[in-house]
Amino acid sequence: MNQKPSKFQYTGAIVCGIPSSLPDAAQRLSDPPEPVNYNKAVQQHLAYVRALKDLGLQVTELPTDEEYPDCVFVEDVAVVCDKVALLARLGHTTRRGEAAKMKTTLKKLGLEIVEMQEPAALDGGDVLFTGKEFLVGLSTRTNQAGINRLAETFPSYPVTAVPVTEHLHLKSMMTMAGDDIVVVGESEDAKNAWSEVEKKARFRYEKLSVPEDTAANCVFVNGTLLHLPAHEIPNSIEVFNQIKGPKIELENSELHKVDGCLTCLSILI
Repeated sequence: MNQKPSKFQYTGAIVCGIPSSLPDAAQRLSDPPEPVNYNKAVQQHLAYVRALKDLGLQVTELPTDEEYPDCVFVEDVAVVCDKVALLARLGHTTRRGEAAKMKTTLKKLGLEIVEMQEPAALDGGDVLFTGKEFLVGLSTRTNQAGINRLAETFPSYPVTAVPVTEHLHLKSMMTMAGDDIVVVGESEDAKNAWSEVEKKARFRYEKLSVPEDTAANCVFVNGTLLHLPAHEIPNSIEVFNQIKGPKIELENSELHKVDGCLTCLSILI
């Protein structure tokens, strides 16, 4: 499979350091089989940030905040598109304080800020921007009011709600692997979500199937695909090996233990 030239370019990204409170206090769907190795998590995150910088992005690095164990997962806090930032009202109440620091950062970057009010709730991890439209997970963290608010904020793009039943977020099981290419896991939840995309999305996409839902979370940046390495996705790596074009393998074993994915770690601008 050949990656096509990227139709839109990212110029920057926002990331945040990992607080030492994360291993014990981060939100998670279930307890991991083994604890998070904090030092290893920090090293993996540093490699992620370095990769974004090597791709030419201007990276804004927020300091860690021990009060918010999940603050490294910045993607959830805002959706940025066309110089407009929707500041989300996060689905988990313990994380909503993260928005204050993010609002200051978005202002400094010169973005127009739109804030989300109750009863709307939305996590950025549920928001998949294809370059043409938004596919948004209707999940335990994102409600219909949140999806409606996103549609109001970005009226130039169609918005389609996609039910998420087993996973934390939509992007836990599907992301962009190239222009008009969506990589999708093979769990029942992922298959059902893809079926909804095929029925409801305004545009058509090529589907790239991977056996492991974990493998389906990638970051596609300006023609380069960031994905997990073979030892983390042994059943899916051959699919990525067959993709032609620049790729970077990034480890995420430690943050995965608290439901963190590659896309969770940055807001692309």
